[in-house]
Amino acid sequence: MLDILYQDDYLIAINKPHGLLVHRSSIAADAEEFALQILRDQIGKKVNPAHRIDRKTGGVLLFAFDKPIEIAMQQQFMENQVKKKYLAILRGYTPDSEEIDYPLRKENGTLQEAFTRYITLKRAELDVALGKHTTSRYSLVEAAPETGRMHQLRKHFAHIFHPIIGDRTHGCNKQNKLFKETWELDTMMLHASQLIFTHPVTGLQITINAPLQPEFVRTMGIMGW
Repeated sequence: MLDILYQDDYLIAINKPHGLLVHRSSIAADAEEFALQILRDQIGKKVNPAHRIDRKTGGVLLFAFDKPIEIAMQQQFMENQVKKKYLAILRGYTPDSEEIDYPLRKENGTLQEAFTRYITLKRAELDVALGKHTTSRYSLVEAAPETGRMHQLRKHFAHIFHPIIGDRTHGCNKQNKLFKETWELDTMMLHASQLIFTHPVTGLQITINAPLQPEFVRTMGIMGW
């Protein structure tokens, strides 16, 4: 059963678990379960994704019940009218706040503007040696991407040398190995915590918050947060 965070006659939002694909995809032939199909069967109604979040990312995922609402919401996302917040656990001590203005390349090679703001919420130093370091340092950040590029947060945090823990594509292999071997943890520590948007029918401002998934909570415990 998926955790439903919001529902009305037009829209429904769930708290997507880490590792669950939004819908069927040829690039993930190993997957047998998908958020779209699970939600459809759970509520007995057809749903359409209003946006996408990575398979490995947990948190708020919004669906529409019909095509016009889906298109209206996708337009808001495309025009960066939807405010998004994410929580992430990163390698190292990050600055108190930072703006990352770093263009990202599409699959066809075209560069796109990409802009992320973040603030540091907590820091931790664990008595765990790694490489030449006698301890390991981590930060919990709240990130607000102002553009919606593919893997934007993952690429931006890797760019500033504070990769997301558990990110196998853009992250630190040594850190990922440490977490898997020490704590049996290979979940990517990225959580879509909040969406704020204008309802396409009522015109009201809608705020949807997603509680942390269990593996993220467990990692917070490891950090002593």
